Amino acid sequence: MTGTTGRVALVTGASSGIGAATARLLAARGMRVVVNYLRNTKAAEEVVADIEAAGGQAMATQADVREEAAVESMVGQVQAAWGGIDVLVHNALIPYAVKPFEDMTWEELGGKIDAEMHAAFAVTKAVLPTMTERGWGRLIYIGTGLSRLPRAGMIALGVSKAALEQFARYLAQELGPQGITVNVVSPGPVESRTADAVLDDATRQRQVAATPLGRLAHPADVAQAVAFYAAEDNSFMTGTTAAVNGGLAMY
Repeated sequence: MTGTTGRVALVTGASSGIGAATARLLAARGMRVVVNYLRNTKAAEEVVADIEAAGGQAMATQADVREEAAVESMVGQVQAAWGGIDVLVHNALIPYAVKPFEDMTWEELGGKIDAEMHAAFAVTKAVLPTMTERGWGRLIYIGTGLSRLPRAGMIALGVSKAALEQFARYLAQELGPQGITVNVVSPGPVESRTADAVLDDATRQRQVAATPLGRLAHPADVAQAVAFYAAEDNSFMTGTTAAVNGGLAMY
């Protein structure tokens, strides 16, 4: 991957898991990385320290991406320090209920869809002006294989991320003429603290057994796909979804 040196990447939800792995990898590829986080200041600062220790550039910025004013303030801080944002990796995980539809309220389903899309809308709106002005940009959204391959109890996440994927396709169609690519990285089950909360041992074992590559994804696997889409020389892929699932679902 060449030519990304000096580009500014904003990674939302970057204090742990996929976001942290992505922030570290993009920094290793020469980008200046904004490590967005919601609550865990210490973890975000550790990601920044790791990047700086490896010779990269990073800053931590707190913002709830569901709040437009907070997002605009964060982007303003980045512009003051480094100029505009060239690459958006929207990874922040919006909380959701894990339960069957029969037991679910509209607030749990509709609230998740609303919060998911509001966050994507807010961060995209905030970063677009600079990308449009420069005629170059990378918008990358983290989806989920559950959008296409349902699993019990995961309707709120699967439906909201399906909406996010379609949102990305519409943006790809609209923004292509302005030199901005828009893609989705869609992980299968990932080894992380979040996965521990929704995958019991029996479910985990079934997922591994059904995966040709014989394991769950690691955050670094997902980060590799993100970095591929973010690269300067990857200029002719847009409106696509990369499935990072070890062959668990092939589509």
